[in-house]
Amino acid sequence: MSARGGRANSAPWSRLKPANLDPLEALGLPSKGDNRLLDHKAQERYHAKIVERYMAFCTDAGRGDELLRRLARMDISQENGRSDKAQRQIPQNATNIRTVVDANVDISGQRDLATLIMAMRKLREGIVASNRVDDFSIQAYIFCIRLSILVKQMESYHPAILHLLKKMHTTQPLAKTELNEFVGYLVLDLACRQNDLAQAYSVRLEWGLQDTKVDAVLRALAHDNYFLFWKVKRSVDGYKAKLMEFAEEGIRRQTLKCLGRGYLSIDKPSLEKYVSTTWTSLTKYYGVGWQLEGSKVIIRKPKTR
Repeated sequence: MSARGGRANSAPWSRLKPANLDPLEALGLPSKGDNRLLDHKAQERYHAKIVERYMAFCTDAGRGDELLRRLARMDISQENGRSDKAQRQIPQNATNIRTVVDANVDISGQRDLATLIMAMRKLREGIVASNRVDDFSIQAYIFCIRLSILVKQMESYHPAILHLLKKMHTTQPLAKTELNEFVGYLVLDLACRQNDLAQAYSVRLEWGLQDTKVDAVLRALAHDNYFLFWKVKRSVDGYKAKLMEFAEEGIRRQTLKCLGRGYLSIDKPSLEKYVSTTWTSLTKYYGVGWQLEGSKVIIRKPKTR
């Protein structure tokens, strides 16, 4: 109460600005009780906002290689478990200003992607809860799957692919090219991420998949053919390449074992081509103890009598 007039002073409240709430975060998950996304018109408006935000993200990234770098950064930051606080540390040296700018851009980009991933989950839940299967819902699922693959969010793309193929496709069949595309993604996920070649071949047979590049990936993994694996990875589109990244670690280590058993030495460019990474990366992350002499890598020296 104020000293005069017995009335509370409401002036400070009148000066408060309303919160600027992100439209993608304004709606909650249907599974948590928010039913607003069960309405078909609301789903379409929300999807339009998701696409608009993604296009703004792409425009901000500019060049295609920068966009791919930013998409990859989300996955890298999660795997390494780095905190925002660690990324916000500002170098004291003024020459590192560019590094600070890049780090801030990456943090902002990761937040945008995280918001997009969560928004797509809300939309998918709304579509499923409302039992919607039509052109809009199928295209919304396709968009969600493709973006989730680019950021390697298996929690998002894997159940979405299964729902698209086993629920939506049975009600409203996909075009043959779309069916091949998403069955191919499922087969690659089984083979490369889940390391289940038997199931991958089974799904390929069940759906009658006809994709020579997916077939080549399966052969490469079945026979530890690292040369074929890297050759195919360089020739496929970005979505298939992202799924193949899950198998890179195993292929790379198998390649090193093969080279270690079969060669005494190898030239550095050939080695880097066979393992599809740099010599520095091999010594730093893979613990390769081979010696570099000029442009030649000494794997092991012949025994002397």
